[in-house]
Amino acid sequence: MRLQTGNSDEQNKEISEFSDWQLRVGDGNVTPISKKEHISEVLFKLPGQHVLHSEETPIQDLIDVVYPDFDKNIGSPKYFSSRAILTPTNAVVDDINYAILDKLPGQTHTFYSQDSLEDQGVDDNDFDESFPIEYLNSLNMPCIPKHELKIKIGTPVMLMRNLNQINGLCNGTRMMVTGCKKNSIECQIMCGSNIGSKHLIPRIEMIPTETPWPFDFKRTRFPLQICFAMTINKSQGQSLDTVGIFLPRPVFCHGQLYVAISRVTSAAGLHILVIGEDGKSSDTTSNVVFQEVFYNIPSVVRC
Repeated sequence: MRLQTGNSDEQNKEISEFSDWQLRVGDGNVTPISKKEHISEVLFKLPGQHVLHSEETPIQDLIDVVYPDFDKNIGSPKYFSSRAILTPTNAVVDDINYAILDKLPGQTHTFYSQDSLEDQGVDDNDFDESFPIEYLNSLNMPCIPKHELKIKIGTPVMLMRNLNQINGLCNGTRMMVTGCKKNSIECQIMCGSNIGSKHLIPRIEMIPTETPWPFDFKRTRFPLQICFAMTINKSQGQSLDTVGIFLPRPVFCHGQLYVAISRVTSAAGLHILVIGEDGKSSDTTSNVVFQEVFYNIPSVVRC
């Protein structure tokens, strides 16, 4: 759906072949090299034109491919809104984001969250004191941003909560930081129908719905996350001209690889860097697809 139409029959043929490959990945119909422990996980070879090889500095090499001429495009919303690096886990996302953030000129602004336990009543005071604030600050949950936020003017960020859907402030909206104040961050929307509009983003309370801890947790923080790189799951809904996929470990969820390769608007914009078990770049990776979810689905729905 995101692929653009070519200007010649040859380009349209390439787009059609790329689209067919995307659908085969999504349906779990790629030609396997071998099957892994689970029947729904297969090892297959990636098309050579999309594979990026790197021996010594894989992250930096991928950054150079996805963000060429970085110094010349600092402050350009169009440049940053059209590209991103995707990877399966938040830990790798943070490493890539801070590596690129160091390249931006200007002062680094650091904001911290205010973490607390939800009010448990007077009888639970002893229980609350068992969890010091330092421990609460160290908690990381997929649904809530981390305790610390480091940004600079010109940093692309993603909104993590719905604030005002009419004005385009929705979960997943990509913006660029244009000002840092004590109690708010000024951001300019980089995509969608509200592109170019500026808004002040306040701190909000965020409470996870499910946690492994025996207490109700609350984090008050700016609902923003740096998005030079983002997790594959968080990239759903994005359309990008240039996509770099970094796989230091294979994908682990149903359809996750398909989501990553289908964010791009052209075949030439897809670059995949896979790190094999030997620590070297590879052209093979896993595809996880539970084909049973497609059973008895009418063909009109799948179109």
